[in-house]
Amino acid sequence: MKEMKFCQSCGMPLGDHLEESGLEKDGSKSGDYCKYCYQDGAFTQECTMEQMIEGCLPFEAKAFPEMSEAQLRARAYEYFPTLKRWAKDAK
Repeated sequence: MKEMKFCQSCGMPLGDHLEESGLEKDGSKSGDYCKYCYQDGAFTQECTMEQMIEGCLPFEAKAFPEMSEAQLRARAYEYFPTLKRWAKDAK
């Protein structure tokens, strides 16, 4: 079974067909980042991990309606520091 890949900036699942993948400067698909976070070899927005988490919470709430906002936020604060973009910020 193939391992599921996730954007290493926002945590969005990256599908097998790479349509969700961001683009490197040379136009090739990024293996690490989604099209919303990464284009032309750079991040689409400069933000802190906290800002990214807050921006992702509405999408997480739709995906996991059984979880409270507090639960989603707590889970995000555990998960995001494991992503490549934010790992250097983890304390």
